[in-house]
Amino acid sequence: MSRIEKTFAALAAQGRKGLIPFITAGDPDPARTVEFMHALVKGGADVIELGVPFSDPMADGPVIQRSSERALARGVSLRRVLDDVRTFRTSNATTPVVLMGYANPIERMGVDAFAKAASEAGVDGVLVVDYPPEESHEFAAKLGEFDLDPIFLIAPTSLDERIAAVGQIARGYVYYVSLKGVTGAGNLDVSSIASKIPAIQSRVPVPVGVGFGIRDAESARRVAEHSDAVVIGSRIVQLLEQAAPEAAVPALIEFVAGVRAALDAPTGAAAA
Repeated sequence: MSRIEKTFAALAAQGRKGLIPFITAGDPDPARTVEFMHALVKGGADVIELGVPFSDPMADGPVIQRSSERALARGVSLRRVLDDVRTFRTSNATTPVVLMGYANPIERMGVDAFAKAASEAGVDGVLVVDYPPEESHEFAAKLGEFDLDPIFLIAPTSLDERIAAVGQIARGYVYYVSLKGVTGAGNLDVSSIASKIPAIQSRVPVPVGVGFGIRDAESARRVAEHSDAVVIGSRIVQLLEQAAPEAAVPALIEFVAGVRAALDAPTGAAAA
């Protein structure tokens, strides 16, 4: 059982929902990525999604695009991201880490070399935005050889056939994109999420996390009523973009802890 599977099994046993924050590795300061990862855990993160900077992040909105640009300008590469995970693992052996990014950096390294290096560094899952599930069987199999979970996106426009294709090869969890468009978009429609999740759960045998458009404790709580986990990215990246260096870690802990408290509040209670 992978770290991701263990985490979700423990959450289910406790009747709790997962909290999956996202940060871009290397932003705003490459020397502090590991420090920020530990801050997310201290705040109550169950899984960390760590963005691999890429020059053309087509699924990401302006906030995460800027974070990738800043990280790349500071020389952050896929190998540097793996080094950060390795360092994180020296003092945290339990919190799952999922790399989220695009195919190009992986293919430049080579899929075999990447899978081996990611496993050795302590990565638990990999989400490649531009790998469609219908064409990812070999990639998923290679990750499986190294005990890495392939994570896939499901969109509001995904047909039943696409969802079933994801269900055949996904492990760990799937990431339901709650909005049409890019990360950071607004107009979160919880009723639409509520109507879509049961169809996904009937075809996918792993937990369903929901992201895109979740910006605060209240929206996270509302989404978590219908999903197994919530993913928060742009709001956290924006927080780091705007915070003074000395305030970044306290701000991360406070924000994540507020979301954690809202997710753990009894049903019907006011959000923290």
